[in-house]
Amino acid sequence: MRLSLALALAAAPPAVLLAPLPAAAQEQPAATESERLHQWFEKKFEEQLQFDPLWLTSLGRRDRYGDLGEYSIEAADWQLAWHKATVEEMEREFDYDKLGPQDRMSYDLWKYEYESAARTAKWRGNAYIFTQMQGVHSSLPSQLISMHRVETPADLEAYISRISQFERALGQLTERAQDNAARGVRPPYFAYDFVIAEAKKLIDGAPFTGGSDTALWGDGKAKIAALLEAGKIDAAAAEDMRRRLEKALRDSYRPGYERLIAFMEADKPNAPKVATGVHTLPDGAAYYADCLRESTTTDLTADQIHQLGLDEVSRIHTEMNAIKQRVGFEGDLDAFFEHVRTAEWNYFPEGDEGAAAYIAAAKAAIDNIERELPNYFGLLPKADLEVRRVEPFREQDGGAQHYRSGTPDGSRPGIYYAHLSDMSANPKNMLEVIAYHEGLPGHHMQISIAQELTGVPTFRTQYGYGAYAEGWGLYAEKLAKEMPNTYTDPYSDFGRLSSELWRAIRLVVDTGVHAKGWNEDQAIQYFSENSPMPLETIRSEVRRYIVWPGQATSYKVGMIRIQQLRAEAESALGDRFDIRAFHDVVLGGGSLPLSLLERRVRDWIAQQKAA
Repeated sequence: MRLSLALALAAAPPAVLLAPLPAAAQEQPAATESERLHQWFEKKFEEQLQFDPLWLTSLGRRDRYGDLGEYSIEAADWQLAWHKATVEEMEREFDYDKLGPQDRMSYDLWKYEYESAARTAKWRGNAYIFTQMQGVHSSLPSQLISMHRVETPADLEAYISRISQFERALGQLTERAQDNAARGVRPPYFAYDFVIAEAKKLIDGAPFTGGSDTALWGDGKAKIAALLEAGKIDAAAAEDMRRRLEKALRDSYRPGYERLIAFMEADKPNAPKVATGVHTLPDGAAYYADCLRESTTTDLTADQIHQLGLDEVSRIHTEMNAIKQRVGFEGDLDAFFEHVRTAEWNYFPEGDEGAAAYIAAAKAAIDNIERELPNYFGLLPKADLEVRRVEPFREQDGGAQHYRSGTPDGSRPGIYYAHLSDMSANPKNMLEVIAYHEGLPGHHMQISIAQELTGVPTFRTQYGYGAYAEGWGLYAEKLAKEMPNTYTDPYSDFGRLSSELWRAIRLVVDTGVHAKGWNEDQAIQYFSENSPMPLETIRSEVRRYIVWPGQATSYKVGMIRIQQLRAEAESALGDRFDIRAFHDVVLGGGSLPLSLLERRVRDWIAQQKAA
């Protein structure tokens, strides 16, 4: 779900059919009821947006442009109470039976979002506030650099204002981490190391110490220089802005990080030395069950997910053996894993040269597949896509590649980010499949289409569910194989299977760690024995699962459900099945819990059969 950062931390640890159903096939709701509901959704979603200034910024808006928002428990409680009141008002003011299918979907989704937030709110005390995967300590600077556009002096004033609030924002979150630690809820030792190192990098350099500029000092000076060059300020105003920017960094930004570092360093000796799952936390089994429910948007149990993972690992190994035989490799699958993992030809050189080559190759793969998209989709994204290396202050060896969405109006492109500080964690045969997952036809396509939808309440263009989004990303990897000029090298196709295997292993390892008592070493051992992934990537992945319970299960569960729905449609419609229409149905409703996606696809199947 798309929550404010405060709520996300509290909970955790961003067409043919939608486009409404064809008018002839859709129930005709009472216009006044439908219109009233749409107006109500717009009003309530606007209220929700105003809670989160950075969400507004991510949408390209300048409301509350000088604010960071609130990260306290009190703010999270207030927002949850507001959401509860909206559901009660909706149920009181609107007659569900008078609504058509699209409006019922919106009604049910708004209610689902509240019920989900209410369930997870009770587990705030079990949340890891600062880890290598969760934490405003690294996301805030990155968001200001990439999303806070400065085109006027007022924009720069807002930028300085936000930096002046770092001490308060980081302080609120540090207090939450302290409160959870006092209850015995601490992430494992390695999370402390990551957070301390990241925080120190953010205040190491000018204007605090000698050497290179810190990230925000360099970014802020560049933004000021751009205003000066554009003639929007004079030299005296530019110097005054630099002075006040430096003051905000010294008076708020650095103290906020120093407090966080002091807490993490003092508390680190209390952290678990052997990393295990959340089953060790208070009511850990129930907490993890809810993590799975939130991540998969299903009622699958830990045992069911674990077995699903084991079955998928076995199936994928069989397909991998076929490729091993195809390339004429003599030896068993483990030996082939080692061959692929250690082959010099499978890696770019270390350093900037290798990183640049990786970025260029990823762009080429995306450009190739973009030409084929009209043959598989009616809906196409309007937003541009860029491929970038992760900023140095948050780059991690073996860190997972990821996507950051652009603005709905296209003024900021979507960005596929790659961690390239350790090229040994980025084998060439995995490059293509990752580009398809993060870029096209994966996350960029799905998220951009959702943001660009018309004819639905705005909130449906912005909410997101991991099982849907990550399930689509993994489905897109396999879909790309159906398109011309992809995975032409058998080793790249092996990379595709390696990616799918990686997500199947996640089902086994995540549930193994959090429900079956595995520790970090046991999880790494299972992963290494069953995958060709580099060891550094495996270690990074396992540590991700440990601090982010349940999230890693969303990919494969979502992919399988989308594949099942496609198979169901193909079987029901036979020769009348249209792959472009099916994809537009899946993407044209925005991100949905899997139960609502099933309803949407099955309604479409019924309409096609009746047409």
